[in-house]
Amino acid sequence: MRIVLVDDDTELCAMLAEYLATEGFETDTLHDGEAGVKAALSGDYAAVVLDIMMPRLNGIDALRRIRQSSRIPVIMLTAKGDDIDRIVGLELGADDYVPKPCSPRELVARLRAILRRSGDAARQSRTTEPAALGPIRVYPEQRRAEWEGTPLELTSAEFNLLEMLVAGAGRVLTKAALCEGALGRPHTRYDRSVDVHMSNLRQKLAAFADGQAPIHTVRGVGYKMAFE
Repeated sequence: MRIVLVDDDTELCAMLAEYLATEGFETDTLHDGEAGVKAALSGDYAAVVLDIMMPRLNGIDALRRIRQSSRIPVIMLTAKGDDIDRIVGLELGADDYVPKPCSPRELVARLRAILRRSGDAARQSRTTEPAALGPIRVYPEQRRAEWEGTPLELTSAEFNLLEMLVAGAGRVLTKAALCEGALGRPHTRYDRSVDVHMSNLRQKLAAFADGQAPIHTVRGVGYKMAFE
């Protein structure tokens, strides 16, 4: 599996690339945001690991450019405890984040979770009909969704959440279940990733539904999808 690691810390890049190689990843390293965007859009990589603080083009702006034309999975490297960067990254379409100082083992776990979800969805969908709820159609095999025939531009995490909500229509799905199923990792007490991804998904659906997305918050528990 080939990925690109974009970080101006050359020593960190070398260490992570060496560890990733032992875990079966082929890793190319780049050291500025401009080069990172070009690589992400090249079609040569399965995922991108993107640092926030970089020369020429920072990680946030690089992610914004990537998301203008690509749904490639992106994991952001953020400063430990910097919730602002994490939330902004997720709002712009990052699939996940890993805090720095970066644990190689955690990074590998997050990468595998993201890539496994994409692969599992494609395999399972070969015997599964497209899921439907109201005007929404979800096609797991193609990893795409539509609202009355109009494509929905979703990140990998947003697609996973929508797929779970449609499959569980009318039922409340807990944040723990959504985090495990859509993000591939356990939910922790202060982790807002599900909330941010859900907010993004809700905004995209609301654009087709007169401002009223069919995603409902059940305070203190989770979310459900229902057309009322």
